[in-house]
Amino acid sequence: MSSITFEYPLAFTLLVIFFICSRWCRARGLAIYFPNISLLQRVSQKSTLLIKTLKLLIVILLVTALASPIREDSVVVKNDKGYEISLILDASGSMAEYNKFDIVKSIVDKFIDERKHDKLALSIFADFAYVAVPLTYDKKSIKRLLSRIDVGIAGRQRTALYEALFLSSNLFKTSKSKEKIAILLTDGMDNAQNIPLTVAINTAKKYGIKVYTIGVGQEGIDFNPAVLQKIAKETGGKYFVGDSVDRLKEIYKTINRLEKSEIKANKYVKKRYYFQYILFLALFILMLYFYLKNRE
Repeated sequence: MSSITFEYPLAFTLLVIFFICSRWCRARGLAIYFPNISLLQRVSQKSTLLIKTLKLLIVILLVTALASPIREDSVVVKNDKGYEISLILDASGSMAEYNKFDIVKSIVDKFIDERKHDKLALSIFADFAYVAVPLTYDKKSIKRLLSRIDVGIAGRQRTALYEALFLSSNLFKTSKSKEKIAILLTDGMDNAQNIPLTVAINTAKKYGIKVYTIGVGQEGIDFNPAVLQKIAKETGGKYFVGDSVDRLKEIYKTINRLEKSEIKANKYVKKRYYFQYILFLALFILMLYFYLKNRE
């Protein structure tokens, strides 16, 4: 949350001048002496103190209004020339082992935070594949949905890897971005047989998508390295093996560095002014000051 600042803070120097003048610039008036002066001073002391307090408060409020208190909110407008990235995650039953899926979610969550000016999408697959979130700049929605997704949401028995790549690739059908990326993570081999591998790869190539593949676990046992290497090679991406938590973290950091967006987003500062409320309060106290002054 943004804090309140002052647009013209130098205006507060007027308070220093006011206090100096109050002490050293007083006008000399005629002195009239008459009996019982002490009695008169006691009677008027409380009234005078109140009037002086109101006068001081009015000056402070007027100077504060002149300094113009504001609240600034930075508004970042994303540039359409940024990257477009599809995150494809395996949510099959095997991802529940050793808490793999929760670990991957936490790593992906941090990756999303790093892509400040890019469009992101999220796809999930297991028995079948589906697009959880289409390409969007709304990172909060992706992170919120990602936190609620768990193993079994798309079944537990199969791994529709090729279908996931195919559906995710179709998200870029109308994309005009020059930089299109998919990050495909799995710990299994395709056994759903909904979409042929060649069709999935050709669809990614058709829309100019660079696919980074990540195999979780042991090569040849948990997943087929030849398939993931083929997908990465033919689309211009890279193949990684994530056999530990630290290695998975490093993989996403590496991809983030390799495909770092250099786009500078347009930044605007939205200002909200509050001087009018302070000025209104000062005018109200000023009327009260004149009323008490005249009554005195």
